[in-house]
Amino acid sequence: MMNALAKQSTVLDLIDEYDRKAAGVEDAIKAYDDACTAIEMAGTIMGTYVNPVLRGKAYVHAREMQKNLLSSGWKAIYSRLNIDMIASARDKKLFERTLADPPPLTFENAKATFGPYLENPRSHILRGLAETFAALDPAYKSHSKVKIGVKGLPKRVILSSFGDYSGTYGRDKLRDIVNALASYRGQPLMEHVEFNAISVAHRRGDDAILDGRVYVAPERYGKADEYQTLDRGLTIRLFGNGNAHVFFAPETLKDINRALAEFYGEVLPDAEEEGAKPRTGTAVSKDLQFYWSPQDVIDRALEFAGIIDLKEWRNNSPEPSRILEPSCGDGRIMDGIRARGHRAFGIEYHAGRAAEARAKGHSVLKANFLDCPAKPEYDLVVMNPPFYGRHYVKHIRHALQFLKPGGTLVSILPATAHYDHGELKGEWRDLPVGSFAEAGTNVPTGLLKIRTPSPSTQRATSW
Repeated sequence: MMNALAKQSTVLDLIDEYDRKAAGVEDAIKAYDDACTAIEMAGTIMGTYVNPVLRGKAYVHAREMQKNLLSSGWKAIYSRLNIDMIASARDKKLFERTLADPPPLTFENAKATFGPYLENPRSHILRGLAETFAALDPAYKSHSKVKIGVKGLPKRVILSSFGDYSGTYGRDKLRDIVNALASYRGQPLMEHVEFNAISVAHRRGDDAILDGRVYVAPERYGKADEYQTLDRGLTIRLFGNGNAHVFFAPETLKDINRALAEFYGEVLPDAEEEGAKPRTGTAVSKDLQFYWSPQDVIDRALEFAGIIDLKEWRNNSPEPSRILEPSCGDGRIMDGIRARGHRAFGIEYHAGRAAEARAKGHSVLKANFLDCPAKPEYDLVVMNPPFYGRHYVKHIRHALQFLKPGGTLVSILPATAHYDHGELKGEWRDLPVGSFAEAGTNVPTGLLKIRTPSPSTQRATSW
């Protein structure tokens, strides 16, 4: 008679199992100790000691067992929900680090941790692919280059430290590439057998072509091992310096293109300036003309601008800076500036958003920033100008005229401003993939810092 199929455990089942075992740790340790004592007694007469029967007996500590049980519970739920097929490589690494000191295992904590992956798995799969490829080549950060039908994406990438004796960096990167594509395509993730196939090819001096073929290793002990790859649409060529070149087949390149285009979406024109018509779309903000700044982006921009928190200064506190925010929206960046002990002046065209900023106590002029006459009286400008096209250029050039000599401007910009257009020169920092997701767009973004010449620099130039 065939055994009945075991019922697949739910998340609640796994948590119940954890709770039962956590409550029974002390009893389990006592049962183990009792069993060890019984074994020792079974090997002696009246307990007369000669040599220990159990050699290398493990001493089990309740605290260590509880810690291992907790990590095991989290890992079991992670596996049960197939999060490995959804989460990005970055999120997987974060989860592995979390297992070293995980939070309490409750249904509420599990739902908060894994629920977002199950609510919208495709968005996480696409974000994981974007994170992987954006780290490989600047071309993948350009939402204009990845539009379907636009050429410009690289057909290969170079992975350093891929050789057998130069570490695992390159191999980890290859695994990230393969697994990001596998999740998008619905393929199994990369396993060790495919790395073995790559090693066999490289030992023979051949390219490793991951297209479903079988690689036969040289015989050892009268046996030849076989390693079969899946059809990944990749070719890996290893060079003597330890670098590997990964070539994408045409269909793989199309998949990369489609995935990035879907994730990045479109950037719509600013309605007040361009007269854009609202239209629906999953990749744009519900308020089609306004991408508000998320808190993490604001914190990074203010840190980049050098806006210190005056509350942290006890003595000799510097004077608060005079700060301007053009197109300030509802005042979120100014909220962050004020929280650090400074005041900012904002300019906003949209009457509703200007009123929201004023209601929070900010000084805001309701006007079109580009029509405002420039006066060089500000130490800092922090701004989030329109993302559409190259409209940001005229906003930034006008904003620079409001700075005192030696002043600093920091602007949030689409990555195309740096990687494609290059009209503005300054110090650039990439923002993490999906930094504006909660505002309604996945367009790659970054921060640009421009400093105006100081008075001493101007005098030296005139001499």
